[in-house]
Amino acid sequence: MILKDKTVAIVGAGPVGLTMAILLQQRGADVTVYERDNNEHKRIWGGTLDLHKGFGQEALRRAGLLNEYFRAAKPMGRTIVDFHAEILTVIPVQYETPEINRNDLRQLLLNSLATETVLWGKKFTSLDECDGKWLLRFKNGTDAIADLVIGANGGMSQVKKYVTNAETQYTGTYIIQGEVIEPEINCPEFYKLCNNTILMSSEKGINFVANPDNNGLLTYNVTFRKSDNWVKEGILNFEDIFGIAVFLSEMFSSWNERFHRLFHATTTFVGLPARNLPVDNDLWITNRALPITLIGDAAHVMPPFAGRGLNTGLLDALILSDNLTSGKHKSVGEAIDNYEQQMFLYAKEAQLETYRNEIAMHQSDFSFQNRFRK
Repeated sequence: MILKDKTVAIVGAGPVGLTMAILLQQRGADVTVYERDNNEHKRIWGGTLDLHKGFGQEALRRAGLLNEYFRAAKPMGRTIVDFHAEILTVIPVQYETPEINRNDLRQLLLNSLATETVLWGKKFTSLDECDGKWLLRFKNGTDAIADLVIGANGGMSQVKKYVTNAETQYTGTYIIQGEVIEPEINCPEFYKLCNNTILMSSEKGINFVANPDNNGLLTYNVTFRKSDNWVKEGILNFEDIFGIAVFLSEMFSSWNERFHRLFHATTTFVGLPARNLPVDNDLWITNRALPITLIGDAAHVMPPFAGRGLNTGLLDALILSDNLTSGKHKSVGEAIDNYEQQMFLYAKEAQLETYRNEIAMHQSDFSFQNRFRK
């Protein structure tokens, strides 16, 4: 194996980085994951995830964890309503792609790694070359040495500058995420409307998607188009929960009162400019002095409008781990190059689908009902 007597450092303990570590460790590789979170119990913000056949599900199948995913995940249907909260369509429960909480997925993956594979409280800051190896530096003043570095630490990764000159870009869509604790008590009418399904609605370029059961929380996303200048002005203060609720209520002024009550029952808000990292092989640095590459959002972050981000990242982990451990390649550099050439193609395709969906979903005449009919 080309990784014999070599150490692998994975920066980032998200689902892609952890899956990569499992697939390498199962083949006998010496791998360590460095994660900025202080411990495995820190709650990960965001909605539930679903893994697709041939992508995320195949990566977990290869890791021997697909059955665990289906046991931990929850199959959910979809309820599509109009802005009056009138039900338009009910989509049956989707058993093939159940929804899993982000922390549940992290724990499932961590349970499959050897103890102390993940080192917590390691916020990556920089890389240097040191006697033919990588010297990784972390914010707490500690260092680490590795033969191969794999950046898996998200769209704002500090590893990516050693691999690509591409810059993360705002796509023109803004996302506000909200969560409600005890929704059956704090927004009972809206919770009842969801009827234990993912609720979806759209009106004049505004999209709304809510999950009433994300480990006991009701979580939702509101997406809408705004200029780059609007984002830079920082008009919204997400520490002012009441102010954000008022902002959303004004945006949803013509919508049913149940949406307004939801906003004012919301416990926490987060604002996220949708971002994209162009996948352009011409921008990737060639002749890198030492083995290094990127997977997941660090390589090709994309907005959530096609559900392809995580699934594409797990495909990265599947292909790269196989290249590094199967014996098909003569060197680590060759294995990385082969992975990257494949990734440029399928990640570009995923980003293109995402872009088309993003534009279509924020047109004034967009309808989730029509979309599910296709």
